[in-house]
Amino acid sequence: MTTRIIEVLEADPHWAADFQAEKKLLETALSGLRVSVHHIGSTSVPGLAAKPIIDILLECESVEQLDHFNSRMQAIGYTPKGEWGIERRRYFGKGGVQHSHHVHAFRFDDPHVVRHLAFRDYLIAHPDVAADYQRIKRDAVSQADNSIERYMALKSDFIKHYEQEALNWFHKPESS
Repeated sequence: MTTRIIEVLEADPHWAADFQAEKKLLETALSGLRVSVHHIGSTSVPGLAAKPIIDILLECESVEQLDHFNSRMQAIGYTPKGEWGIERRRYFGKGGVQHSHHVHAFRFDDPHVVRHLAFRDYLIAHPDVAADYQRIKRDAVSQADNSIERYMALKSDFIKHYEQEALNWFHKPESS
C-alpha cells in the first residue's frame, strides 16, 4: 500500500488557474444541476503555503440531488465518499493517494458554506493571521509524521479560533 505524503509547499501561482480549469470541468459534468463553485482552503489564499490540494466548495440545491450525479463525478476522476464525517456534506476526492482535489458540497443555505468562505476571506484580508497559519501548518507537518489526523489535530485550535473570528468579521455590518 502506498502511503500518502503530507507536505506543505510554498504558494504556487498556478493553483488559481488549476481551480478555474477544475471549476469548468465540474460545471460541465454537473450540467442540469444549479451549482455555485468556489475555491477554498489554503490554495485559495494568495501567498499562503499549503498542501498542494485544490479544495473546492460546491453549493447546490440538494446534496441528495447531487448524489444522482456520482457517475458523472467518477467520469471526471472524483471518488464519491458520502458525508465523510461532516453531516449534510457530500465529499469527493480526486488524485489517488496523494489527493489533488477535494470537493466539499453543501446546500446553498448550509452554515458550512459561510464558514468556509468567511475563513478564506478573513485570511486574505488579514495577512498577519495568514502568516501565523502558515507557521502553524509548517510546524504541524514537521511533527505529524505523515499522519493526516495528527496534522489536522495540530492545526485545530488555531482554525477553531479564527473561524469564529472570521464569522464575526464576515457578518459585521459595513460602516456608513
